[in-house]
Amino acid sequence: MTDSATMAGLDPATLADVLRLAGSAGFDRIQDQIRRTGGCTDPIHLQGTTVTRDKATGQVLHTYSTDTEPGGRLRIACGNRRASRCPSCAWTYAGDTYHLIRAGLVGDPAKGTPHTIRDHPRVFATLTAPSFGPVHNRPGDRPCRCGTRHTEDAPKLGTPLDPDTYDYADAVLWNNHASELWRYFTIYLRREIAKRAGLTQRECAEVCQVSYGKVAEYQKRGAVHFHAVIRLDGLYELAPPPAWATLDLLTEAIQAAAARVAVDVDPAGDQPARTLRWGAQLDVQPIGAFGDGEEITEQAVASYVAKYATKAAETTGTVDRRIGNKEALAILDVSEHPRRLIEACLDLHPIYPDRKLRDWAHMLGFRGHFSTKSRRYSTTLSSLRQTRADYRAAQQREALGLPDPQASEATTLTVAHWSYAGHGHTPGESWLAASIRRDIELNRETAREALRDQPAPHQPATKGAAA
Repeated sequence: MTDSATMAGLDPATLADVLRLAGSAGFDRIQDQIRRTGGCTDPIHLQGTTVTRDKATGQVLHTYSTDTEPGGRLRIACGNRRASRCPSCAWTYAGDTYHLIRAGLVGDPAKGTPHTIRDHPRVFATLTAPSFGPVHNRPGDRPCRCGTRHTEDAPKLGTPLDPDTYDYADAVLWNNHASELWRYFTIYLRREIAKRAGLTQRECAEVCQVSYGKVAEYQKRGAVHFHAVIRLDGLYELAPPPAWATLDLLTEAIQAAAARVAVDVDPAGDQPARTLRWGAQLDVQPIGAFGDGEEITEQAVASYVAKYATKAAETTGTVDRRIGNKEALAILDVSEHPRRLIEACLDLHPIYPDRKLRDWAHMLGFRGHFSTKSRRYSTTLSSLRQTRADYRAAQQREALGLPDPQASEATTLTVAHWSYAGHGHTPGESWLAASIRRDIELNRETAREALRDQPAPHQPATKGAAA
């Protein structure tokens, strides 16, 4: 807590609140609450009580009230998926996404997927937006069209060579309709699979199903693109698909389906009619079993999807909250390219009011979910969260000596009353939460390093140590 090196740079108000907090009677409990949230940046505050009674006698076995907590409040994690808002909760969300995607690749009976799905045809597909005008890029070993060899972190990457000719209206309308493009893609994909199998759509659906998990990512130019794990399954209990459902058939069907998709936007105001399509840069890669030497492995795919599940448009230079008008852009110091995209959203909102472009201007027009999956792909994020909550509740019951109220022979009944009491931290609590979060991140990185230093199971210990 008393880290003089980090406290030295605090502003007077924050320093004063840190000292007040450290000297308060409830400091240890506040610190414990913040640690239990993982150092959440914007915790939810609750007030309430729980009472556990014996069903037969009515005897009170355990009570809890926030009246005994500092300030009469209990802090719980906010659960925000955005790393820009809450790194702690985003880490948890990324972990859940990783396990969800991985369960659909390697199989996990506890998560509803048999290990045999590793033998199903599955690919990692990337669907991108078309060009809205030439931008600064890094085309292999060649210089950009501007004549410069840009570095990987060059600020110009993704920005237009000529902003005045870049089609900003087309770009934000494409983002705004991206989820519809994906929906039509999934429809056409099933049709293309049936066509190649020589079956009607109904006949195909009776023997083969398409499962997928996808995540949205922003390119540097501010256009959304989708990464998707796409898998072919049999009809029942994720059985193997028919013999004709091959990897080549799936790849060809994906390419044909993407080429067929077209979403029409009617003319309105001063805007012409448009037909929105996927870009030409469609990439479809087979997913190999982890450790077999393939470039695209199960581990790499699950990690990649999880990484981008916690990011959004802020990676392009915009902000992670709604923008009401153009004047706010100057205050927020948004750079030119994302600023023009946001301005295009605000200008187009009155023309296409049903598209809610003003509400999603900070997302450069995109209004879809960042991480989605088909029903049969694997488990759900809700199930993973519930499993974690049940585990923690079981730990708490064990510590208190209470039986499981969900068991068939349960003899207890728990009644709880909770109400919302605010959110966030005081300046001193924010500093404490950041310190706790840094400690947790350091511990995680130390654990990862230890695992990387361990020898592989099939290797002698001396060889692993030398490596």
